[in-house]
Amino acid sequence: MPSRDDALALVHEYTQSESLRKHMLAVEAAMRAYARKFGADEEAWGLAGLLHDFDYERFPNAARSATEEHPSEGVRRLRAAGYPEEVCEAILGHADYTGVPRVTPMARALFAVDELTGLITATALVKPSRSLNDVDPSGVRKKMKDKAFARGVNREDVVNGAAELGVPLDDHIAFVLDAMRAEREALGL
Repeated sequence: MPSRDDALALVHEYTQSESLRKHMLAVEAAMRAYARKFGADEEAWGLAGLLHDFDYERFPNAARSATEEHPSEGVRRLRAAGYPEEVCEAILGHADYTGVPRVTPMARALFAVDELTGLITATALVKPSRSLNDVDPSGVRKKMKDKAFARGVNREDVVNGAAELGVPLDDHIAFVLDAMRAEREALGL
């Protein structure tokens, strides 16, 4: 399996946006935390989180094609580079439009944390401190109800992701928030 350093080099090669890089780091942090919670392979889960959007800038997929552009193009490259199939399937499954079912705990976790990390980040960025330390789960829930806030975050995916993972939404928010806090320096939050 390629190393985290290999994956990070791929992220830097394909992704220029610092905010998108930080999003991938946030998803990686949440994935690693869930892997520890579920007794799963933390490295593989972390790679799925870190790489899930690495191809998004180059292949944005405005048409939402199931087989072209993001995430399908990235997964073709990951498979060619020797990444585990479970990681590739999880990455494909994080985008509903691919039609790839989320059958593994890794795939369900990736879907569950993806949009939520974006909502948590947006919630932190509107705080005067711009810090995760000043974010709490109830504040995230409140922001989630405001449709004008962080419009790009799919609230339905947040709710469905927690349900697919089998975790109550409030517990899921608190867990992901704690995972992101552990990496707040790298996330700039």
